[in-house]
Amino acid sequence: MRMYINRNWQFVPEFKEDLLQCENWSEAVNVTLPHTVKETPFHYFDEHEYQMISGYHTTLEVPESWKDKAVLLTFEGAAHVAEVYLNGQMIGRHDCGYTAFTLKLDDLIYGQMNHLVVKLDSRESVNVPPFGHVIDYMTYGGLYRDVYLEIKEPVYLEDVFVHSDTRSLVCETTLNTDETCELVVSMKKHGTDEYSVLKKENCRKKHCLEVELKDVLLWSCETPHLYDIQAVLKKDGVVLDEKVIVYGFRTAEFKPDGFYLNSKKVRIRGLNRHQSYAYVGYAMPASMQRLDADVLKNELGCNAVRTSHYPQSHDFIARCDEIGLLVFTEIPGWQHIGDEEWKKQACENVKEMVLQYRNHPSIVLWGVRINESQDDDELYRKTNEIAHRYDPTRPTGGVRNFKKSHLFEDVYTYNDFVHEGNNIGVEPKKKVTSDRNKPYLVTEYNGHMFPTKSFDREPHRMQHALRHAKVLNDVASHDDICGSFGWCMADYNTHQDFGSTDRICYHGVLDMFRNPKMAAAVYASQADDRIVLKTSSCMEIGEYPGSTLGTTYLFTNADSVKMYKNDKFVKEYTASDSPYSSLKHGPIAVDDLVGDLLVSEEGFTKDQSDRTKALLNAVATYGMAHVPLSVYLKVPKLLLKYKMTIEQMTALYTKYIGNWGESAVEYRFDAIKEGQVVKSVVKAPMKTCQLEAEADHTELKDGHSYDVALVRMRMVSERGVTLQFSHEPVFLKTEGPIELIGPSCVVLQGGMAGTYVRSLGKGSSRLILSDQRNHEILIEFENKGE
Repeated sequence: MRMYINRNWQFVPEFKEDLLQCENWSEAVNVTLPHTVKETPFHYFDEHEYQMISGYHTTLEVPESWKDKAVLLTFEGAAHVAEVYLNGQMIGRHDCGYTAFTLKLDDLIYGQMNHLVVKLDSRESVNVPPFGHVIDYMTYGGLYRDVYLEIKEPVYLEDVFVHSDTRSLVCETTLNTDETCELVVSMKKHGTDEYSVLKKENCRKKHCLEVELKDVLLWSCETPHLYDIQAVLKKDGVVLDEKVIVYGFRTAEFKPDGFYLNSKKVRIRGLNRHQSYAYVGYAMPASMQRLDADVLKNELGCNAVRTSHYPQSHDFIARCDEIGLLVFTEIPGWQHIGDEEWKKQACENVKEMVLQYRNHPSIVLWGVRINESQDDDELYRKTNEIAHRYDPTRPTGGVRNFKKSHLFEDVYTYNDFVHEGNNIGVEPKKKVTSDRNKPYLVTEYNGHMFPTKSFDREPHRMQHALRHAKVLNDVASHDDICGSFGWCMADYNTHQDFGSTDRICYHGVLDMFRNPKMAAAVYASQADDRIVLKTSSCMEIGEYPGSTLGTTYLFTNADSVKMYKNDKFVKEYTASDSPYSSLKHGPIAVDDLVGDLLVSEEGFTKDQSDRTKALLNAVATYGMAHVPLSVYLKVPKLLLKYKMTIEQMTALYTKYIGNWGESAVEYRFDAIKEGQVVKSVVKAPMKTCQLEAEADHTELKDGHSYDVALVRMRMVSERGVTLQFSHEPVFLKTEGPIELIGPSCVVLQGGMAGTYVRSLGKGSSRLILSDQRNHEILIEFENKGE
C-alpha cells in the first residue's frame, strides 16, 4: 500500500535544533508538496534568496496494525542535502537533490502520532554535485517532488528490473530477505484489464526470470506501445508484495554510423530541458512535468530530449515513455569536479540514477560524466563501470565541450558551438571524436552563441531561427552523426555569471512560459503530424534598417506554399526551393515579391518583367547600395531597349515593394497539402487587437497533491497574428478553489505571457483575465479528485 504524504507539512526558512523536539513550530507556515523554499520574481532577483538551511515538519498517525509491517518512506526530490529525523532521532541523510531516497522506519511509535522533520540545506556551498564552482542554472531548494509511505509485509520486493531483446523478457528481482518465495510474472497491454501469466519460479534474494515472448508490439517514437509487467511475490500461496513496471519492448543501438531504434536508423532531433519554472523553480506537480514532454513532442516536433544537467521527474520521463520521446539523462553537475568526497557522491549519483530510471523504455543513453568537465580517467572509468554494472543493456555517454577527449563511454557526446551564423553548422565527426569507431552525438549547439528574447527585433529572431536550421541541416548531412540536442527548449533563470543581467538565460526556442519564439517553428516544421506554416517577417519595411526587407523565410511542412499579394498570385514554393537541402522541411527563402504582376498589371513583356523584377527583388533584399553586379548588368537593357527611366523604376519599387502611398498591402501564404489549402497566414497592417488566453487543461485533479494548469496568453490582430511588440499589462483574478502562482499582473513580452493556477480543493472556479483595452477572458476550471 502506498500513501502520499504531500499535505499538512509545516515549513520554516531557518532551521533551529530545538525544532527537532517538535514543540516550536508555531511560526511555521502550512505548505503542500511539491514546495519551494522561496518563491522568486520572474527575473531580477538574487539567487542567494533560496540558499538556506530550512525545516519541514509533519506528523504520521501510525496505527497498531502497522506493527508487524515494513514501513518505507520515500522522498522523490529533496534539494539538496537532507537530514531526516523521526521523533527527534536522525534516521537518514541524502546528498543529492535530483534523485530519490528511501528510508525504512524502524522506530515508529504505534497507536500514536509520530513526528517527521527534515533539515534541508539548499546552500550552494555544500560539497556535493553540482556545487563547488559556478553553475549556469538556478539550483532551487525544497521538497519539490512527491513524498510517500509504503506499508509492506516483512518480506517484500526491494527492486524489479525489466529488460528484453524484443524476443524474450528478463525480470530481475531483489528481495529484502534470503527466504525462498514464489515469483509470478504476468503481462498485459497497458490500459487493458487482463493479465496473462508468463512464468512462475521460486526465488530468493536475487533472482533472474527469463521468458520467451511472441508477437509483442514494439515501442517506437511513432508507436510507443507499452505493457504492464507485474511481478507478484508469494509465500505459501499468500501475496506478500507486487510491483508493476510500465515497459516498452524495443532495441536501441548507437552505432558508428548512427542511432538505430528497432534496427531502423533514426536521426535524433531533440532539445535540452531544464526542469525549472517561473516563480516556483523546481516545485511543479505531475501535470506540468507531463506537459513539457507533450510540448517537446507535439508542439516542437522533437523525437528526443536531454535532461540537462540532472535526472528529472519520473512524471516527465513516464510521459516520454507514453508518447515516444527518446531520453538522454545524466548525473548532476556542471564543469566542476570536486574533492574525493565529492567524487564519491558523483559515483553514488550514477548508481541511484541507473537503479531508479532503468525501467523507462524512453531512456536510451546514460550520461556518466559531469557536464563539460575535464578528463578525469580514474573517476570516469569508475562511473562507466557503475552504469554498466547496474544496467548492462544501455550505452553510456558523457558530455564534453572539447575535442579528442579520453573516451571510456560507449558514445562520444559533444557540445558543438562552432556555428557563428555564417560558417559550418557542426564539425565533422573525425575532427571531434577520439575514436571514430564509436558513435558520435551532438549534445548542445547555439545557446549562448546567440541569445534571443521573444521581444527582440524581427531580424534578430529570424537569425536565431536560421542558426538552428543550419545546425539541424548540417547534422542531417553527416551520416555518421547520430543526431543532436539544441540548447535549449525554454528560457530559464540562471546565476549572475550567465544570461542577461536580469537572471534569465534567453537561450530557449520557447520563453519561460513555453510560448514559441520564431526558432520553435524550425523544429515544429520537421514533424508531419500537424500542418505548420510560419513566416519570418511581418512584411513591413519599417522594421528593417534602411527599409530593406531582406529575405523572408517560410517554415512549413506542407507540400507547397502559394504566395499572394492583394489576392493576386505571386509564386508557389516547394521544399526543393529551400537552401537547407538536407532537411526534409528546410526553411524556404521567399525570393520574389513581384511574380508576374508586371506582365498582368503593367503590360511588360516577359523579358522586361524578368529584368525589372530581378532588380526590384534585389533592392528589397540587399538595399540599393548592395545590389549584386549580376543584377546591375540587367539595367542597361531596361534603359536602352525598353526606354525605362530611373524614376519609373523607383515608382515601380514604391508600388510593388515599398508600398508607400498605396493602400494597405496584404500578403497571403496558403499551405497546400495533397492539392488542398490546409492553412493560411495573412500579413497585413492590424486594424484591431484582441487578447487571447488558453489553459493547457481545465479539469484539475486535486488528488495526492495540488494540480497546476499553465495559461498562455498573447495579443493578436484580427487575423490571429501575434502582435510582437505589444508589452501591455494583463490583470489576473481568480474565483473559487484556485490560486495564482506568481503576481496578479503580468506584462506581455514579445506579445506573449503566461501564468499558472494552482488547485485548492474540489469545486468550480475560474480565472478572469483583462487588459487596459477592456478585453476580458474567462477560463472555467472544474476541480476534481483523482
